[in-house]
Amino acid sequence: MLVTGGAGMIGSNLVKRLAAMECRVAVVDNLWRGKIDYLYEHGRPVIDLDRSFHRIDLSVPGSIDHLVSGFDCVYHLADVVAGISYVLNNSGNVFRQNLLINSNVTASVRNSRRIQGFVYVGTACSYPAHKQTGVDAPPLIEEDVYPAAPETAYGWSKLMGEYESLLMERECGIPVCVPVLHNVYGTPCDFSGDRAQVIPSLARKAARYPDEPFIVWGSGSQGRAFVHVDDVVSGLIAAMEKGLGCGTVQLGPDRCDTIRTIAETLVDISGKDIPIVYDTSRPEGDRGRCANYSKARRLLGWEPRVTLRDGLTSLYKWVEEKVRATAAASQASD
Repeated sequence: MLVTGGAGMIGSNLVKRLAAMECRVAVVDNLWRGKIDYLYEHGRPVIDLDRSFHRIDLSVPGSIDHLVSGFDCVYHLADVVAGISYVLNNSGNVFRQNLLINSNVTASVRNSRRIQGFVYVGTACSYPAHKQTGVDAPPLIEEDVYPAAPETAYGWSKLMGEYESLLMERECGIPVCVPVLHNVYGTPCDFSGDRAQVIPSLARKAARYPDEPFIVWGSGSQGRAFVHVDDVVSGLIAAMEKGLGCGTVQLGPDRCDTIRTIAETLVDISGKDIPIVYDTSRPEGDRGRCANYSKARRLLGWEPRVTLRDGLTSLYKWVEEKVRATAAASQASD
């Protein structure tokens, strides 16, 4: 298996699962957000880093032609994505880079005579903005993506990659599955700066309080369909095993939780008395959406299993440990 974006949060968990299944795995990542450390488990790398990790800029045409020819299957997770602030402030670059990355990877797969399966990882951000109407919005179905009208450049770029991968299937006969991911969270993850997404960012603020104020962007009434990375990886494995040739398949829960709920739950998990401040001058992003995952259940035997409380508890403990380690290292260096 060749996994692009394999050193990211989702990709590294997928690589670990594939390695545990004794699959031959190679990783491509430029380490913009991913980290080599994510490919370690119990202090040891899960793949041979010298032979099977490739730091490559996928925006360069043909950059993985030599790798694709050595594998039967490709998982394409690599993209430029971050928190809502980064995406909105860098829309042109996000759109262009993702178009290049997706098109170049698809071209390399097209040119290979060996590939028997291609999983392109899509996003619920590609759904039309007017269908993401809030926490009470009806669950989306796969066909709702058209007529296309995503809210962000990121959503548009990912939809274009989805479209191109399905064109490849039609023209070249390479079977494709497009798992459409809703809001994935879990560890390991980037929890600092403007690249951090909402749950890791709030977990950091709770762990660092009172050294950092607990500020939530927006009103808190905006919603997301949060799905734990362990559930997503199970879906990705099933997509390659059972979903090839089946088009798009949503991986996400059929309920929408507000950011307010996430904030209050993390505060409760922290055990601290933390005042929550909502900054309505900040962007809220999508108002809310969730998934009708009946297609995933029918074709892949998939459904979300990790509860939100359990997932948030695990993530908070991981972030808290990292925050404490950083603080201890800083004190030792003073």
